[in-house]
Amino acid sequence: MITPAAIVSAAAIAALGILCVAFFVTVWRVVAGPSLPDRILALDMLTGTAIGFIAVVAVRTGFSLYIDIAIALGLVGFLATVAFARFVLSRGRGGDAEDRKGRR
Repeated sequence: MITPAAIVSAAAIAALGILCVAFFVTVWRVVAGPSLPDRILALDMLTGTAIGFIAVVAVRTGFSLYIDIAIALGLVGFLATVAFARFVLSRGRGGDAEDRKGRR
């Protein structure tokens, strides 16, 4: 019979694999994003992915302090997203390259 610890370990390994794929896809969106709002949204997603990594590591190790770190990262990530959103709003429509060409 499979023990619960083995199930949790296998699920954590699967979750880390899925989070790795999500991380690399999101990094690609940050680098190749066609506009500034796309990049900001991808950075917010990177924060969420990092929180996921921290949570899975907390489950695997049983060290509950990681949960506090994940909560703090979530708060800082939210504040960064709000600051970036205010920056985009202060610039105008969205900062697309096509929009900047049209304004010249």
